[in-house]
Amino acid sequence: MSDVPVYMVVNLSAITDKDAYRTYEKGFFPLLKKYGGEFITYDDNSITLEGESPRGGRMVIFRFPSEQAAQDWYADADYQALSEHRRAGTTLDFLTLVHGLPPRD
Repeated sequence: MSDVPVYMVVNLSAITDKDAYRTYEKGFFPLLKKYGGEFITYDDNSITLEGESPRGGRMVIFRFPSEQAAQDWYADADYQALSEHRRAGTTLDFLTLVHGLPPRD
């Protein structure tokens, strides 16, 4: 299962300090790439078709080549230090890891 990609789905219901969040964004991409991550998309106007909608804000999706890469990224001391800017500048509803499908034979 180690070669199964994983996706991170994030809901930031509010950006409360744009400068702190900008600092986070600037450092985010190099750390994402360090672990083989790939930014997929973000949306400030997502639409919930069924179920309970997140509180709004920004939805972000990115991927890693494996769960281990995602776990290593999240545990990285540099990422944890950088994420303090995200924590200071946003209201985070969730940061969820979703497993992709295994390769088909």
